[in-house]
Amino acid sequence: MSRALHTLPRFYPIFDHADWLERALPLGVKLVQLRIKDAAPSDLTAQLAKGRDLCAAHGAQLVVNDYWQQAIDLGCDYIHLGQEDLDEADIAAIRRAGIRIGISTHDRAELDRALALEPDYIALGPVWPTILKKMKWHEQGLDRVSEWKRLIGDIPLIAIGGMTPERAGLAFGAGADVVSAVTDITLNPDPEGRLRLWLDETAAKVPA
Repeated sequence: MSRALHTLPRFYPIFDHADWLERALPLGVKLVQLRIKDAAPSDLTAQLAKGRDLCAAHGAQLVVNDYWQQAIDLGCDYIHLGQEDLDEADIAAIRRAGIRIGISTHDRAELDRALALEPDYIALGPVWPTILKKMKWHEQGLDRVSEWKRLIGDIPLIAIGGMTPERAGLAFGAGADVVSAVTDITLNPDPEGRLRLWLDETAAKVPA
């Protein structure tokens, strides 16, 4: 049975610590991911709980990367799973908890695997070269964004990788529903200013 899909905000920043949400959410960010690596269990839980509460206070949705059991325990909105995460994640338990699922994809085999799980969004990347992490995939390009959108239909498509405010319109024009950024914000000397630019640029791309 197909699941009802939800409309997502057009801008989706990703941060590695809950403290970033204190800076981003007051500016109007409504969808945000916490991708926390190498944290002690107690610190991880504390950060995710803080992120959950901050998002609730600002009317935003929190996406938890990878840590699906903690997301269930804390009652978070979304889980984001990479392909390796799918090997161990209990999709049925996540669904029973009422948590929505986003899945990363990089090639057709991964897309087919993701679609079989009826995700709430599909992420494709890297659209442009990225410095975030070493990846075995070369840049996907805008043609791949268009191809993915044709294949997934109404499922929201998130474009990530090398994304900048100036490139957002190109990604939307190719078929992306949402654009996501990491280092373009966190490595910027003025993160708040950059977030405001992102919000302005993506709001301008919303159809009337």
